[in-house]
Amino acid sequence: MSNLNQGNRQFAVIGLGRFGRAVCGSLHKMGYEVLGTDIDEKLVAQVLTDRIASHAVQLDSTEPTALKEAGIFEFDTVIIAIGNFLQESIITTLNVKEAGVAHVVAKASSEIHGKLLERVGADRVVFPEYEAGCALAHTLTKPAILDRFDLDPDNSIVEVLVPEEFHGKTIAELQLRNRYGLNILAVGEGEKFEINPLPNLKLHKGTAMVVIGSNKDLQRLPI
Repeated sequence: MSNLNQGNRQFAVIGLGRFGRAVCGSLHKMGYEVLGTDIDEKLVAQVLTDRIASHAVQLDSTEPTALKEAGIFEFDTVIIAIGNFLQESIITTLNVKEAGVAHVVAKASSEIHGKLLERVGADRVVFPEYEAGCALAHTLTKPAILDRFDLDPDNSIVEVLVPEEFHGKTIAELQLRNRYGLNILAVGEGEKFEINPLPNLKLHKGTAMVVIGSNKDLQRLPI
């Protein structure tokens, strides 16, 4: 594998369905070297045609020998995106972890599936459908939320439009920490943000602010 500009990190994605393709494409766009694999030769060919991975090979990931021959065990991070085939997903995760891959991320399709993946060594389990559903629910109920990053199940960082109620007031006047239990990390417009804004900074409707706090407190924002 050739050297990378961004920390020489290399990723292998096993399973080239919608989730696997999205991961491949995003990592490839960011300039990382990505190897995509799937047991379905058509999905492998499509990834190569669409140029969303550096390399792509057809293999059966339940066979340790096939994984070894493809060089999967040499990668820093392996993403197992075989969410809907429980047995194949678990066997693949076990194969990759037993071979010594440092960081294994596995997609789960249910809570039980997730627990089994953790039991066989997955370093991180993701539930894309659940996470997408939660994000949609937040967007529908709080349309002024521009972006959201969940720190854990109870706390988040959100980028929100400054509500009309806050217009023309300084951060000190709003007393967000006392009134809402929240802290403002940044205030800005478009691509430009002021990090750790001063208490005397006035907020204006239509601009954005990045706030950290518990989900319960964030729900209380007048947006």
